[in-house]
Amino acid sequence: MGVGAVVAQDGRWLVLRRTGAHGAGTWGLPGGHQEFGESPEETAVREVAEETGLDVRATARLGFTDDPMPEIGRHYVTLFVACEVLGGEARITEPDKATDLAWTTPDELRARDDLFAPLRRFLDGEQLRRLLPDRDGRGRRPAPRHRRDHGRVGDAQPVHPDHP
Repeated sequence: MGVGAVVAQDGRWLVLRRTGAHGAGTWGLPGGHQEFGESPEETAVREVAEETGLDVRATARLGFTDDPMPEIGRHYVTLFVACEVLGGEARITEPDKATDLAWTTPDELRARDDLFAPLRRFLDGEQLRRLLPDRDGRGRRPAPRHRRDHGRVGDAQPVHPDHP
């Protein structure tokens, strides 16, 4: 399973330009593979620290995407976990995995054509549009810019109180 950490600060999300793996050259969230015995929240916190140097706390499970990747012969499920910044300054700490980072709004991300496929599916997902307020604060988003015929998106859940 893959985990994507939605690190949000002042309405902007932290994204990294991927390198050295599938999706190289695209923008994606900090994250990676869940290790044995690790909760998705622990994976998100660990991956953010490893990739960016930030100290974060997982706050909610936002949903998942079903991600067939025929170009590499794999099929992933990616769970997205909301994270709040506790400390540190975002920087590239694993240059073999990411070449650049940026803080950008979900709307700015939706307008891009160079997103990692799981992030694109997540942004296009109906449950995310219900979670994020629109420009008028009504909690609904406009229809997604891109439609995909493959992959699915699951619903959001709060983090269980036993998780960090």
